[in-house]
Amino acid sequence: MDVLQDRGLTPLRVILGFSLVSTTIHYAHNAIRVADYPQLPGVPALAAGIVVAFGWVLFTTFGWFGYRAYRQGRYQKALAFLLVYSLAGMVTLGHFLTGVPRIPAFFFATIFTDAAAGLALWVFLTWSWVTVNRVISGDQVSTQH
Repeated sequence: MDVLQDRGLTPLRVILGFSLVSTTIHYAHNAIRVADYPQLPGVPALAAGIVVAFGWVLFTTFGWFGYRAYRQGRYQKALAFLLVYSLAGMVTLGHFLTGVPRIPAFFFATIFTDAAAGLALWVFLTWSWVTVNRVISGDQVSTQH
């Protein structure tokens, strides 16, 4: 196994597991109780709820493809998929662009746990990217004298 498999797979699993739990709770609450969140003008609540549910499925699919590619050692592809998945957590901060949600504290906290998961994934992706580039650069032989 290489360094990304040896040292990276366990943290990736922890981050993705945490993100999956957090985003599932938050997105489900957001889709079901969409009227409790600040609304975008002109967007019906039902349409917003459907978009939220579809968005979670789409983001999570990117996360699954990223995890699978990572396990297969296709790191460039994995990092791209996982970067898209990280947005599932980061975009929840957008709730504050139109006001402060008036929701129970538990669900309010999931806005921040989603963002923390997205940020943790960004840190992981940065480490992975640097490691991939270091390994590739270290394996190359210079032809210049």
